[in-house]
Amino acid sequence: MRRVSSSVLALLMMFALVLGACAPAPTVAPETQPEEPAPAPEEEQPAEEQPAEQAIELTETSLLLGYTASLTGSQNVSSSRQDNGLQLWIDHLNAMDGFQVGNEMVTFDTVSYDDESSSERVQELYTRLATEDNADFLISPYSSGLTAASSVIAEQYGKVMITTGAASDSTYKLGYTGVYQTYTPASSYLTGALDLLQHVDSAVTRVAFVHENDQFSTDVVTAAKDYAETLGYEVVLFEGYDSGTTDFGSFINKIEAAQPDALLGGGHFQDGSTFARQLYEKQIDLAFVTLLVAPPEPDFAELGEAAAGIIGPSQWEPLAQFTEESAAEAGLEWFGPSGEEFVADYIAKYDEEPSYHSAGGYAAGLILQKAIMDAGSYDPEAVKAALDAMDILTFYGRIKFDTSPEAHGLQIGHSMVYIQWQDIDDLHKEVVWPLEGMTADTVYPIP
Repeated sequence: MRRVSSSVLALLMMFALVLGACAPAPTVAPETQPEEPAPAPEEEQPAEEQPAEQAIELTETSLLLGYTASLTGSQNVSSSRQDNGLQLWIDHLNAMDGFQVGNEMVTFDTVSYDDESSSERVQELYTRLATEDNADFLISPYSSGLTAASSVIAEQYGKVMITTGAASDSTYKLGYTGVYQTYTPASSYLTGALDLLQHVDSAVTRVAFVHENDQFSTDVVTAAKDYAETLGYEVVLFEGYDSGTTDFGSFINKIEAAQPDALLGGGHFQDGSTFARQLYEKQIDLAFVTLLVAPPEPDFAELGEAAAGIIGPSQWEPLAQFTEESAAEAGLEWFGPSGEEFVADYIAKYDEEPSYHSAGGYAAGLILQKAIMDAGSYDPEAVKAALDAMDILTFYGRIKFDTSPEAHGLQIGHSMVYIQWQDIDDLHKEVVWPLEGMTADTVYPIP
């Protein structure tokens, strides 16, 4: 019996187990479903230290600037002041440790020679600068004749040359591609004087031209003569004298015989000063006299009463007001120091007031500097492209170049101003033309 009960019990237990296995599992409401434990937040790792931004290491590059100056000879006075201005620009660069081009700080070394005011010497020396000294860039000598001689060499050897102290148009009409002019061209040098003459006395009809027989002076007065005739003036005398002339007696006699109301002409400093002094000594009756080059020079005042009333075209004057504000008004980029800064630094270095030749020397360096900066390179082709595109205002005035094949490199941005020596008792210069730059009325007729 015990055996049967055990068997039945065993069967009942097995049946219960089968039923349990077949029954559905109990359900749990979703809202009561236990949430999975959130992963433990990762332990924040200290941020990696980023390396500090490395300053660009600038290398120093020194370029060689070659030129000649007339330390002796007929061009000495104006050339020396041009050289002074260029050297002041170098001083300013050195004080700033140069200027940045990419990863380089660029400065200039210079190599220069005395050209003795001789074209033959200029060609010899610029060949040396290009081939033996391997100058990277060139600045011209002073005067149009000497610059013409140097331009041939610069172009022959593919050197970019900024010309200063050279106003003749003809150099820039020879197909050169690397020669760029700082001065207002000769064709515009005296035209403003004729406009001034019309302004002060529209009744004048008779004018005379007496000029030095050199390339610059001839270009200037030929253009002025043509312009005078378009204005209706009668040109009663048109005479040239040899460079180096010291006795103007025969020319003064011709002036007296022709009886002009106004005289225009001259050449350079030495002949112009002598001409003005001898006109005064002969007491020639002229109401209006404008001479090239000499009158704007501070040394012209040494003529005393003979200087009074004489007018001269100037590429620049300390009185001229070219500023950052006037650049903004004209929509031009300003570059370089102010006129006041240039004048103050020039006087501090040389103990004299700068002439326009001084300003032209400084401006030539400034133009080259700006072109290299704009190019971002000192590769000659890149620098030429930057010069072609240049249109800026500096203390010296506006700078823009003709880029046509017919007159490549001719200056088309810069304009002349005209000064007159006034007040015999306190002789000084005043700007008398153009009217927008005028600092005093023209003294007319000559006292």
